Amino acid sequence: MIRRAAFANRLRSLPVVLPALLVFNVGTASAEDGTFAQRRACKPDVFRLCGEFIPDRAAITDCLKRNRPRLNPDCRAVFDGKLR
Repeated sequence: MIRRAAFANRLRSLPVVLPALLVFNVGTASAEDGTFAQRRACKPDVFRLCGEFIPDRAAITDCLKRNRPRLNPDCRAVFDGKLR
């Protein structure tokens, strides 16, 4: 039951986290919220690799950067500035 509650709390944080996922530098100041494609590309990796940091934007971004080799190709492309 505790695991379900923790998961439910993370899901409630989703509206806060998704725009925060793409605070990393992708070339423009307006990219801070990320595009729909960027959020979609990294959402699975946030939950898979960095779920413990939800809803802390900076910690999620740092976690994704640290796990760059483990990111799915689309999310890695976001960090490489190739997916906008």
